[in-house]
Amino acid sequence: MIEEQVTLWQLEMKQKKCFGRTPDQIKAVRPLKDGVIADFTATQLMLKNIIEKVAKRYNIGRPRVVVGVPSGITEVEERAVEESVLQAGAKEVYLIEEPMAAAIGASLDVGEPSGSIIVDIGGGTTEVAVISLGGIVVSHSLRVAGDELDDDIVNYIKREMNLAIGETTAEQIKMQIGCAMPLMTETTLEVRGRDLSDGLPRNVTVTSTQIEEAIKESIQKIVEIVKITLEKTPPELASDIMEKGIVLAGGGALIKNLDKLLSMETGMPVYIAEDPLDCVVRGTGKTLEDLERLKRVLVNARNRR
Repeated sequence: MIEEQVTLWQLEMKQKKCFGRTPDQIKAVRPLKDGVIADFTATQLMLKNIIEKVAKRYNIGRPRVVVGVPSGITEVEERAVEESVLQAGAKEVYLIEEPMAAAIGASLDVGEPSGSIIVDIGGGTTEVAVISLGGIVVSHSLRVAGDELDDDIVNYIKREMNLAIGETTAEQIKMQIGCAMPLMTETTLEVRGRDLSDGLPRNVTVTSTQIEEAIKESIQKIVEIVKITLEKTPPELASDIMEKGIVLAGGGALIKNLDKLLSMETGMPVYIAEDPLDCVVRGTGKTLEDLERLKRVLVNARNRR
């Protein structure tokens, strides 16, 4: 089941490449934005299609579904998620906070009486959480993550080079030469876009130093939310975290030198989880396979609220 979830996530990544490339009669939409539902109808149709495929493949009826949501989600947004999943054909729906799912997917000892901190930098949100005894002790959710970094790159190239590029191109730039601190050897990438002066296609060469400058402000916001979370962590757990270090998950964890920047700013060791892109989906799958652990996690989440 976990492999099925990862496959569906990979399919979503392929579909993202369609943005800006569709003919007039086809419209590419994003059902989810900033970690929550942006288009209720599209989300419901997407979930219905996914649930039908899974039910057919595994020959099951209406399945139980676990959905990862941002820790800062509102009650209205929670109800929208639950309603969408139930109407799409689920028998039961459970919501698990994404930082908890990421920690489980990163194989952290979330049930132990010692503190661990996870920083999950996804597409729409950055989730930072201190976890102990199967629950979240302190958490913060910031709506600055991968999508915001893409926007920063689009705006920078438009402002500094008078060139219009799309989100897909910006994401490729971010993945290939994006960095949070200067690299040992500066890297470059040739980018194609539309010249804003005459409307004609034009090539430009961008450097890792320029992209570092473009995303600097958003990266600093992520660093600050990590520091704020550490400041609010109980002293006993803070000592555990000092020993264990900070774990990065999500696609944003792959930005070059982000781990070094966080380590320099916090004075703590920082590690990138194995397969950081898959941590949340794998953690969600593991909780679905262990409903008792999931129920304990949900109880802890309700008590914290």
